[in-house]
Amino acid sequence: MATTTEVEHYELRHNLPARQLAQNDIATITESGTSTTLETRPAESSLTPADRGRAAYTLLLAAFVFEALLWGFPLSFGVFQDYYSQLPQFQNNPYVSVIGTTASGISYLAAPITIPLIKRYSRWRREMIWVGWPICLLSLAAGSFANTLPTLILTQGVMYGVGFIIFYYPILSFVNEFWITRRGLAYGLLCSASGVSGTMMPFLSRWLLERYGYHTTLRVIAVSLFVLTAPLVPCLKGRLPVRAISGEVVKTDWSFLRLPLFWIYSASNIAMGFGFFFPSLYLPSYATANGLSSVQGALLLALMSVSQVAGQSSYGYLSDGSVSLDVLAASAALVSGIAAFTAWGLSHTFTVLVVFAIIYGFFAAGYTALWGRMGMKISSDPSAAFAAFGLFNFQKGLGNVLAGPIGGALLSNAVEIGSYGAKKYGRTVIFTGSCMLGSALVIPLCYAARSLRLQRL
Repeated sequence: MATTTEVEHYELRHNLPARQLAQNDIATITESGTSTTLETRPAESSLTPADRGRAAYTLLLAAFVFEALLWGFPLSFGVFQDYYSQLPQFQNNPYVSVIGTTASGISYLAAPITIPLIKRYSRWRREMIWVGWPICLLSLAAGSFANTLPTLILTQGVMYGVGFIIFYYPILSFVNEFWITRRGLAYGLLCSASGVSGTMMPFLSRWLLERYGYHTTLRVIAVSLFVLTAPLVPCLKGRLPVRAISGEVVKTDWSFLRLPLFWIYSASNIAMGFGFFFPSLYLPSYATANGLSSVQGALLLALMSVSQVAGQSSYGYLSDGSVSLDVLAASAALVSGIAAFTAWGLSHTFTVLVVFAIIYGFFAAGYTALWGRMGMKISSDPSAAFAAFGLFNFQKGLGNVLAGPIGGALLSNAVEIGSYGAKKYGRTVIFTGSCMLGSALVIPLCYAARSLRLQRL
C-alpha cells in the first residue's frame, strides 16, 4: 500500500506545486487571521534516509532496549504476583494482580490522550523522555519502601505507568519518522523486545525475590535499569529537525472514526485484549497449583517470551506485504483460542504447559505487531494512522486494567488437580479462549465492509 512520509504529507496537505519550491526546501503555509506566510522545511532528499541507514537502526536499537527493559518489567509481573500472594500480608488477596495490570494498563489507556499531545508539542519530545524515564525508576525505588497493597499499587502500578507513557510515546513517534515503508518490521521488532527480556527477567526476579525479598529486589532492578538505559538516552532523537516542526501544530484527522474497517479492527482488538493477559498473569500460579515448582512456573513465562519474540517479529515482517493483514489477524486470534481451550485447560503436566506457552506466545503476541499496519491501512495520513494506533492501545488497555478484577471474580477457591483448569482456573481458561475466538470471528467482516464500500463508490 502506498504511504506518504510526514514531510511529503505537509506538501500534499497544502497542495504546493513543485515548481514553486527551492531545490532543498519544502514550503509550508501558516495561516493567521487573514494573513498567510510561507515557511521552508527541509526537503526529503536533505533528510536522513528512512527505513535504512545508521541513524534509523541506531534509534531502533535504542528503542528496542528501552522497550525490552522498561516495558518487559511490568509484563513479567506474574513472578511478583506469585511471590506477593505467598506473603502473610497479601495471602489470599485476589487483587494482588491489580499492581501489574495498573502499570501496563495506564500505558495502554493513556495512549489516545498522550499521542495527540505529542504531535502538538513535538519539539519537546526529548524533554518528555527526560521526565518520564526517571519517574519509572523512582517508582520502583518508592515501591521498595511499601508494606501495604494500596501503596504498591500506587508506586509499582500507577507511578510506573504514568512515567512510562511520558517517555515511551515520544520514542515511538521518533520510530515513525524513521520507519515508514518497513514500519511493520520495525513494530514487530519493538513488540518482541519485551519478549527478549522476558527470557531472563522472570528468573532474575524470582532469584532476587527468594533471596532478598521484594524491598531489595525493587531497588536492585531500579539501579540496573538506570545503568542499562542511561547511555542510550542521547540516541533517542527524531528524523525531522526541531526547526522544521517547532513552528507547526499538526492537527489529527479523525475522519477514520467513520470507517467500518476501523470499528471492525477495534471489535477484534477489544476481544483480544480482554483475554490476552490471563495466561501470562496466572501461568506461574497455575503451575504451582498443579504441583510444579516456582522455577518451572518462571520457565513457562520465559518460554512464552521467547515464542513471543519469534511471533511478533514474524507477524510484523509478514504484515509489510507478504501476507494479507486480515489473514494474519484472524490466524493469530484463532490459534490462540484453540490453544487456550485445549493445551491450557486440559493440561496438568509441565510438558503440555510448555507446548501451550510456545503456541500462545507466538500467535497471541503476534497480533499486537499488526497495529502499526492496521493504522496505515485505515488511513494514509501519518497523524491519523498514529492516532488509530493509540486507540488500539486504549482498547487493549481496557482488557489489561480489567484483567485483575475479572480474574479475581473468575477464580475459584478450591484446587482440584485433574479437573479442567485445575478447577480454580477453569472459568479463567474458558473466558480467555472465548475472547480469542471472538476476536478471530470478527475479522471476516472486513471483507463485507470492503464490498459495501465498493458498492457505494
